[in-house]
Amino acid sequence: MVEKYFRQMLEGISTAVAVVDENKYVKYANAAFKALFPSDKDCGGLGEVTCCAKCNGGCGGAKCAGCELYNAFDDAHFHNRKISRRVYQKIAAEGGVSDVSYSITVTPLGDGLCMGAIEDAYELEIAKELQTAKNIQQRLLPAGKWAGGRRYSYLYLPCRDIGGDLPDVYEVDGDTCGMIADVSGKGISAGMLSAFVKAAYDKRESSPAAAIKKLSDKFAELNLDERNYVTVAAVKIHGDSITYSMAGHNVPILLKSGGSITRIMLNSPPVSNWFENPNYFEDAIPFKKGDILVLLTDGVTECRNPRGEMFGVDGAIKTLSVARTGEDFIKTLEDNLRMFSDGSLNDDITAIAFDL
Repeated sequence: MVEKYFRQMLEGISTAVAVVDENKYVKYANAAFKALFPSDKDCGGLGEVTCCAKCNGGCGGAKCAGCELYNAFDDAHFHNRKISRRVYQKIAAEGGVSDVSYSITVTPLGDGLCMGAIEDAYELEIAKELQTAKNIQQRLLPAGKWAGGRRYSYLYLPCRDIGGDLPDVYEVDGDTCGMIADVSGKGISAGMLSAFVKAAYDKRESSPAAAIKKLSDKFAELNLDERNYVTVAAVKIHGDSITYSMAGHNVPILLKSGGSITRIMLNSPPVSNWFENPNYFEDAIPFKKGDILVLLTDGVTECRNPRGEMFGVDGAIKTLSVARTGEDFIKTLEDNLRMFSDGSLNDDITAIAFDL
């Protein structure tokens, strides 16, 4: 009878609680604990119940070496005293593998049992929501490698879980169209603004300048403050020419033509509330078969090395000048940026390359 009431109490509290035996088998987990992890198991191995990405069955062995969660229960059992640890864990769910962190306190109960209580369950829940948002944002990226009969490749490297860059490639009336946007800020707020750009940008519009103008009009309806803005570069490839428009996008479009590079400098104001009823312009340039057209965000050119030097437009041009295809450029660009920055990216990095 007493056990029944204790269970009811544990089920009603917001603290996530699990009772684990000395073999790392979860004997009981309350509702709050089960809500944090996507597993449908009430009992089982500790790794199974917490959906540990490294676990394939019971806990133990080499795969658990260095696991803070495993060691917290192991130490509490062995030393018979309360243990508190910060846990960094990879969780496997339907949307993929995500990194989460939380604090857990493990208390010995006797008879070979320990109780683990997650103290910052809310933080873990936020981490799960961020992973969901990250998965949704990944679905906003271009789906294929062909559009309008032309092959393209792209690079998208957010510096945080949620990025503020948006690449898009699509087809309008048989023409290949591309758009690359860079919103102000980083993280969650930038991700929300990039999702707005994805929804508000009219991909039915054949004119790049008109599409940016419509985006600007919808942005104005948000009535955001002056700290929020979007830079955009948009192109339409038709016949043997490229029609393009740029809105505050300070990185030029690059065109490789017979080994030479053309930097396209036409620009208009960013999509923002800085100007009343801004105008957006477009122009066209010819191309030849075998050319490569590249759109970049400033995360590429402003990528810094440990000495504070920037990769720069010259770094992008050098990478493009030796590329044979758009895919070759994208792969080499990523390698060069990671090597240049020593693996430390300080901004979202995005590029699209079209084989013309």
